[in-house]
Amino acid sequence: MTNPTLNALLEQRLSAERLAPYRAVCGGDLGAALTLYEQNARISAAFWRTLGHVEVLVRNAMHSALVDRSGRADWYVPLAGLLTEKAQKDIASAQARVARNGRTATPGRVVAELPFGFWRYLLAARYDRTLWRTCLKDAFPGASGLRREVHDKVAGLHELRNRIAHHEPVHNRPLRRLRADALVVAGWICPSSRAWVGAGCWVPGAVGGVSGWRT
Repeated sequence: MTNPTLNALLEQRLSAERLAPYRAVCGGDLGAALTLYEQNARISAAFWRTLGHVEVLVRNAMHSALVDRSGRADWYVPLAGLLTEKAQKDIASAQARVARNGRTATPGRVVAELPFGFWRYLLAARYDRTLWRTCLKDAFPGASGLRREVHDKVAGLHELRNRIAHHEPVHNRPLRRLRADALVVAGWICPSSRAWVGAGCWVPGAVGGVSGWRT
């Protein structure tokens, strides 16, 4: 961006602290930093679509596996004793959000309110014997069966999602690998869904030559 007056105004409105990492990459050049900031926003928007689709695939696949294990759509009731206190609080918060909108807290609505992090942490080591081996591995039929392999990829996608949600820099992340991981996770669940997500993915067209795409 070549308008010094506008650049100074934008730095004031966006905050010098927020732009500092971009200026550091651009050798202190404010105009170049603002251009990179805007490119980061485009990359984030492109990834948001792909991550959103994968999050829904993961959530629904894990939900189905838990329903099969418990025999109930509200699996979080009979399986409550297997869940950590934090997970139980997440479910209670989801139920409260549904009720706050004047709706009945049906299992489908409660599950839809649970954040991506909830599902990520159900793949943690503490659940290896109680949930992974008994049902959650069935949510990823195309995977090797190793819990850690699935957890690590889902964890990386969750961390990227959170950075995007908080408008943090992502241009310097391993974007090529993260996009590939998103498609791998989708493919573990359903190859046809993976093909659909990949065909509509906007990430390659948004990244340009940023460092994260080259790594």
